[in-house]
Amino acid sequence: MTLRFPKGFLFGAATSSYQIEGAWNEYGKGESIWDRFAHTPGTIEDGTTGDVACDHVHRWSEDIDWMARLGLDAYRFSISWPRLLAAGSGQANPAGIAFYDRLVDTLLEKGILPFATLYHWDLPQALEDRGGWTERSTAEAFCEYARVAARELGDRVKHWMTLNEPFVSAFLGYGDGRHAPGRRSEREALAAAHHLLLAHGRSVPILREHVPDGRVGIALNLCPVHAASPSDRDQRAASRLDGVLNRTFLDPLADRGYPSDVPYDRSVLDSFVREGDLREIAAPLDFIGVNYYTRRVVRDETVPERENAPRTVRLRREKTQMQWEVYPEGLYELLDRLRREYDFPSYYVTENGAAYPDQVGPDGRVRDPKRISYLRRHLEQSLRALEAGVPLRGYFVWSLLDNFEWSDGLGRRFGLIYVDFPTAKRIPKASFDWYGHTIAQRAIPQEPA
Repeated sequence: MTLRFPKGFLFGAATSSYQIEGAWNEYGKGESIWDRFAHTPGTIEDGTTGDVACDHVHRWSEDIDWMARLGLDAYRFSISWPRLLAAGSGQANPAGIAFYDRLVDTLLEKGILPFATLYHWDLPQALEDRGGWTERSTAEAFCEYARVAARELGDRVKHWMTLNEPFVSAFLGYGDGRHAPGRRSEREALAAAHHLLLAHGRSVPILREHVPDGRVGIALNLCPVHAASPSDRDQRAASRLDGVLNRTFLDPLADRGYPSDVPYDRSVLDSFVREGDLREIAAPLDFIGVNYYTRRVVRDETVPERENAPRTVRLRREKTQMQWEVYPEGLYELLDRLRREYDFPSYYVTENGAAYPDQVGPDGRVRDPKRISYLRRHLEQSLRALEAGVPLRGYFVWSLLDNFEWSDGLGRRFGLIYVDFPTAKRIPKASFDWYGHTIAQRAIPQEPA
């Protein structure tokens, strides 16, 4: 049976600025919080940094050639805020603008639609020094940045995302310190979450002003949360985790305010909300980007196991190198839930992929059958969602290239293209050829590549 996608469905791949660009202190770029964090001993698992990463700033033309060879309809990238505005505000950097001008122009020449994300976690360090996302002033600076980016690129870039995964920025960056800037405070995490959403909401009309024919959205990391048993305890625990992972961001975007059943102090979050904030956050969107990797299975850990009902749901054994359960059905569950419970106009799968310990074989090839299986099954669930009536417009693999995987460093390979980091040599993996065949046929190959 051949599983075909409808006409107009976009097949893409995604990257982010800090993870691939390198040139961390070249061409007028300012320092970002990830530059500072990665240079701090003990923060990155393998001691590496994103100083060079994939050297994309110097190899962007080659990378677009790979995209064209792959046959991509669209490419999702992020703009480096400190490459455009070194101090986060003030004078724009001509060299940074020129870099993204060349990137966008060449993508369009190759017939590849650019999807730009304004913020993929690399806040200018100058703003962090003044409080970062814990301060409302950072949301104001973001609006200035959005205006510069839209003014310079909006005549050609028609698809915009304000933020990537604000949950991660707030709760991993300011809550538990695993990500930049490395702070550990629930109060600061909640302040960051609200100010990130405020920055989003306030920047939407700016993007619409400068790109009147554009489409504006946001990319959220969403995760199905399943109770480990039918017990009331486990059901409540699952609802609370769903509240912080998913509804803390979905609900205010849908003009429902912040959820009440969450495992953090709502009164602290409410203390940052001013008159009119929630109305601004709920600015109408054209789409929601869904970043999906795995699910969560939740057990109420506040009572001994013997006092709870027997487990009926367990994680499967198949896992990626990140130790994330492979659960393709979760993508359909998310998309169907969004269709049923929310009223956003359309959706894109803006990230989906898997890390495996890929190696170059003696014949110079990189065979990654597990990744092919992962992508095939998630594309099947995407098609299932389409058939159920979800207005799904496209699917972006994470990632085009092996890259700097945040606090895990260079040891987690998500790419369709293998990067030999010492030399920056690109080697297409078997999954590259498989995905290229899928794009060319607009259908999912059922046989192994």
